[in-house]
Amino acid sequence: MAIYPFIISKLRKAELGEEVILHEKIHFRQQLEMLYLPFFVCYYMEYLYRWMQHKNRYEAYKNISFEREAYAHQSDMAYLTSRKPYRWIRFI
Repeated sequence: MAIYPFIISKLRKAELGEEVILHEKIHFRQQLEMLYLPFFVCYYMEYLYRWMQHKNRYEAYKNISFEREAYAHQSDMAYLTSRKPYRWIRFI
């Protein structure tokens, strides 16, 4: 879980891996561009909507636009250098 500037995990940083760390850094960028609180409100509201849509909590989580962007680009270590603001909107 990412709450700028912290990554909260049961694992140590060395155990997380580069992809997971990049995934969470993408969330940092999303939080910054939405001024933190609106990010969490939108994230939660979209989660509730997706949960009703898919009737499954895990499917709901995987289909949140913020998560879809992060999962789609977590392998691209250069992504944050070329990412345009509000890129998550393409994943709605």
